[in-house]
Amino acid sequence: MNFRVFIMFSFLVSLSCATIISDYCVGDLSQPDGPAGYPCKDPAKVTVDDFVYSGLRVAASSANPFKFGANNATVTQFPGLNGMDISITRADLDVGGVVPLHTHRVAELIIIIQGTVIGGFIDTKNTAYYKTLSKGDIMIFPPTLLHFQINVGSTPVLAYATFASENPGFQAVDLALFRSSLPSELIEKVTLLDDAQINKLKKLLGGTN
Repeated sequence: MNFRVFIMFSFLVSLSCATIISDYCVGDLSQPDGPAGYPCKDPAKVTVDDFVYSGLRVAASSANPFKFGANNATVTQFPGLNGMDISITRADLDVGGVVPLHTHRVAELIIIIQGTVIGGFIDTKNTAYYKTLSKGDIMIFPPTLLHFQINVGSTPVLAYATFASENPGFQAVDLALFRSSLPSELIEKVTLLDDAQINKLKKLLGGTN
């Protein structure tokens, strides 16, 4: 009986691996991106540098109204991630900095390296889940749900966020509304803000009237 179980287990494992037809598919960024990712780079031209990325060594600029900067390691910066279903972002928040309400196509897992933040998300029943996070804490944000992080400490924050996709996407509510070309009269209707408030926010965030 044990031998039969072993054979069946081996067969199931072999089936689960049957779709893996190559070791990797380094993205050829010179080709168009599609639903399945980028086409594979010629294997003869692949080097170890395709599997290494050093762009997270330094912080991105936080010279913006949110006092927040992000350096991303997604497939467009790191072609070795193509087809790997994983990516990572370095987030730096100045004192008082905020990662505004935003969403991704996939789940996000954040770990705090330095500083103190309040991290939270809002589910589709409009229940808010939020908590103060300190060095070493991690928090999961479910896919597609609006979430945020706020530096509530007296020192800058350094955090890393990983995603279950090489191209997780990022859409911030404020930027989507006020940096877009959506006419002010439509924003008034969907937000209940008045024209003066909308124009102020568009000017602040670089939108157009």
